[in-house]
Amino acid sequence: MNQRLIVSSALASVLAMGMLTSVHAADDNGKEKCYGVAKAGANDCANLSGSHSCAGQSKNAMGVDEWNYVAKGTCAKMGGKSAEEAKMAMKK
Repeated sequence: MNQRLIVSSALASVLAMGMLTSVHAADDNGKEKCYGVAKAGANDCANLSGSHSCAGQSKNAMGVDEWNYVAKGTCAKMGGKSAEEAKMAMKK
Protein backbone atom coordinates (compact mmCIF):
# COMPACT_ATOMS: atom_id res chain seq x y z
CA MET A 1 0.00 0.00 0.00
CA ASN A 2 2.86 2.39 0.74
CA GLN A 3 4.26 1.77 -2.75
CA ARG A 4 0.89 2.63 -4.26
CA LEU A 5 0.88 5.96 -2.43
CA ILE A 6 4.37 6.77 -3.68
CA VAL A 7 3.48 5.92 -7.28
CA SER A 8 0.27 7.96 -7.22
CA SER A 9 2.09 10.93 -5.65
CA ALA A 10 4.77 10.78 -8.33
CA LEU A 11 2.15 10.64 -11.07
CA ALA A 12 0.30 13.62 -9.61
CA SER A 13 3.57 15.58 -9.50
CA VAL A 14 4.32 14.85 -13.14
CA LEU A 15 0.83 15.91 -14.19
CA ALA A 16 1.08 19.12 -12.16
CA MET A 17 4.39 20.00 -13.82
CA GLY A 18 2.74 19.61 -17.21
CA MET A 19 0.06 22.11 -16.21
CA LEU A 20 2.63 24.66 -15.08
CA THR A 21 4.37 24.69 -18.44
CA SER A 22 1.07 25.20 -20.29
CA VAL A 23 0.35 28.35 -18.25
CA HIS A 24 3.52 29.98 -19.52
CA ALA A 25 2.83 28.89 -23.10
CA ALA A 26 0.40 31.79 -23.63
CA ASP A 27 3.19 34.26 -22.84
CA ASP A 28 5.35 32.66 -25.51
CA ASN A 29 2.58 32.76 -28.15
CA GLY A 30 2.57 36.52 -28.59
CA LYS A 31 0.02 37.20 -25.86
CA GLU A 32 0.13 39.36 -22.75
CA LYS A 33 -1.98 39.82 -19.64
CA CYS A 34 -4.24 42.83 -19.95
CA TYR A 35 -5.86 44.10 -16.74
CA GLY A 36 -9.18 45.91 -16.62
CA VAL A 37 -10.70 44.43 -19.79
CA ALA A 38 -12.28 41.20 -18.51
CA LYS A 39 -16.06 40.95 -18.52
CA ALA A 40 -17.83 39.55 -15.45
CA GLY A 41 -17.32 35.79 -15.37
CA ALA A 42 -14.88 35.90 -18.30
CA ASN A 43 -11.48 36.48 -16.67
CA ASP A 44 -8.61 34.18 -17.60
CA CYS A 45 -7.24 33.31 -14.16
CA ALA A 46 -6.57 34.57 -10.61
CA ASN A 47 -6.90 38.28 -9.94
CA LEU A 48 -4.38 40.65 -8.36
CA SER A 49 -6.40 41.23 -5.20
CA GLY A 50 -6.44 37.51 -4.37
CA SER A 51 -10.19 37.21 -3.91
CA HIS A 52 -10.28 34.21 -6.27
CA SER A 53 -7.81 31.95 -8.03
CA CYS A 54 -9.67 30.57 -11.03
CA ALA A 55 -10.84 31.58 -14.47
CA GLY A 56 -14.42 32.72 -14.86
CA GLN A 57 -14.86 33.88 -11.27
CA SER A 58 -14.77 37.65 -11.71
CA LYS A 59 -17.85 39.34 -10.31
CA ASN A 60 -17.50 42.78 -11.90
CA ALA A 61 -16.99 43.71 -15.53
CA MET A 62 -13.77 45.57 -16.27
CA GLY A 63 -12.40 45.19 -12.74
CA VAL A 64 -8.91 46.69 -12.55
CA ASP A 65 -7.56 43.52 -10.88
CA GLU A 66 -9.07 41.10 -13.44
CA TRP A 67 -7.27 40.19 -16.65
CA ASN A 68 -7.49 38.42 -19.99
CA TYR A 69 -4.80 37.32 -22.42
CA VAL A 70 -4.73 39.57 -25.47
CA ALA A 71 -2.40 39.84 -28.46
CA LYS A 72 0.82 41.65 -27.57
CA GLY A 73 0.61 45.35 -28.23
CA THR A 74 -3.20 45.55 -28.13
CA CYS A 75 -3.82 46.01 -24.40
CA ALA A 76 -3.37 49.79 -24.29
CA LYS A 77 -5.53 50.20 -27.40
CA MET A 78 -8.33 48.36 -25.57
CA GLY A 79 -8.02 50.66 -22.55
CA GLY A 80 -6.30 48.00 -20.45
CA LYS A 81 -3.39 48.16 -18.06
CA SER A 82 -0.19 46.23 -17.42
CA ALA A 83 0.23 44.43 -14.10
CA GLU A 84 2.24 47.32 -12.66
CA GLU A 85 -0.35 49.90 -13.77
CA ALA A 86 -3.18 47.77 -12.34
CA LYS A 87 -1.38 47.47 -8.97
CA MET A 88 -0.97 51.24 -8.85
CA ALA A 89 -4.65 51.77 -9.71
CA MET A 90 -5.68 49.38 -6.92
CA LYS A 91 -3.73 51.45 -4.36
CA LYS A 92 -5.68 54.62 -5.19
